[in-house]
Amino acid sequence: MAVPAKGPAAAEGPCSTPPESTIETAEAVHPVDEKLHPSRLVPAALQHIAAMYAGVVTPPLIIGQAVHLDTAGQTRLIAASLLIAGVATLLQTLGVKGLVGNRLPFVNAASSAGIAPMLAIAETNAKGDQLPAIYGAVMVAGVFCLAIGPFFGRLLRFFPPLVTGVVITLIGVTLMPVPVSWAQGGDRTAADYGDMRYLALAGFTLAVILFIQRFGRGFVKQVALLFGLLIGTLAAIPFGMADFSALRSAPVAALPTPFAFGAPEFQPAAIISLCLVMLVLMTESSAGMLAIGEICERDCDGKTITRGLRTDGIATFLGPIFGGFPTSAFAQNVGVVSLTKVRSRYVVAVAGGALLILGAFPVLGAVVSMVPMPVLGGAGIVLFGSIAVSGIRTLSEAGLDDSSNIILVAVSLGAGIIPLAAPGFYADFPAWAQTVLGSGISAGALVAVSLNLFFHHLGTRGGTAAALKSS
Repeated sequence: MAVPAKGPAAAEGPCSTPPESTIETAEAVHPVDEKLHPSRLVPAALQHIAAMYAGVVTPPLIIGQAVHLDTAGQTRLIAASLLIAGVATLLQTLGVKGLVGNRLPFVNAASSAGIAPMLAIAETNAKGDQLPAIYGAVMVAGVFCLAIGPFFGRLLRFFPPLVTGVVITLIGVTLMPVPVSWAQGGDRTAADYGDMRYLALAGFTLAVILFIQRFGRGFVKQVALLFGLLIGTLAAIPFGMADFSALRSAPVAALPTPFAFGAPEFQPAAIISLCLVMLVLMTESSAGMLAIGEICERDCDGKTITRGLRTDGIATFLGPIFGGFPTSAFAQNVGVVSLTKVRSRYVVAVAGGALLILGAFPVLGAVVSMVPMPVLGGAGIVLFGSIAVSGIRTLSEAGLDDSSNIILVAVSLGAGIIPLAAPGFYADFPAWAQTVLGSGISAGALVAVSLNLFFHHLGTRGGTAAALKSS
């Protein structure tokens, strides 16, 4: 049969089929760039906010308590953390093409990985110098990230699916203690930590999510996590497990003041420790970008990672001016994307804008904080578990029928799980080694990259291309 000619010569009537080019243009919109209707966009954005809120406020709460801030000071720290998270997330998702932002559904906020070294800095300084010393070190770490960020993009060729699969799996596995702790109440020092009523509420929330996933249809199924958080919170109210005190005491508006805690101080030891932490955060952020690229089926090349890390550096440098801390990827939001299959970066951009509003108006942020920790714990098990599943799926495509690859994955996963299984394993190592190896994600990534070089690069013919093909 002859194929009709294409082009303007073909006549089109008023009821004719739209031109093929129009159809192709409509279909060419990638899910990452899809602009959803508000009825879908807003609930999906709320899921991201609910998943990340506890993690965003954790660093300022812990550091604020360690340096003995009053309620007003704590409010300033939390507001700053939310604002910087909002700015960083907007930069990351919308970006400036070719300069800043990976333009993926990627959340950036203050990372908990920097809490331990910042506490160590606080302990070695007098009361008035604690936050200035921390902020000075954080600012230099931000400049450090900006300076070496481009090299991480160029090293992407050393992260084939075999390596990224290990790292993505470890992100999910090593983060699992977080929702488990939330399910037990969240406060390890509390007398009722691990109480059965907390575990029951977490289990109920998890059951609701599973029920909606099983019997829900369409969009209802996509927002199962949000429904689980809402129903779990409502179920907690009759048992007195939902705390509304934060809503009553929170100020209506509290914009952060530049250098409210004093001018930054630049201490060499503190700077070195935070720069080491920044290396860990850059590794984790790069792994998160590779993970979200896999989930969204969009190539995450070296330039994309460089732009993403540049966003980390800018947010980390500017954050201390208003009271923020080191900024990196939020793995729990990678889990939200994986679970819901809503891959639009505009959903996360709306969540970033909401974080800005929550930071400017703490009374609104307090509404989100009313979600009980056990409810977050039940939902978190699904979130972080789905990240590990994404890594396993990547590994399944990485040639595990080869014995060298099996050994590489086995040893790398083992190295990454050591800090989880034996938290004091590296206690006698130098401080820099504890910083790097104490994170299961960075330890597993370093081992995976090293073994990939050993098995597939060193002494092989054909250079990098052959090595990547074998991986």
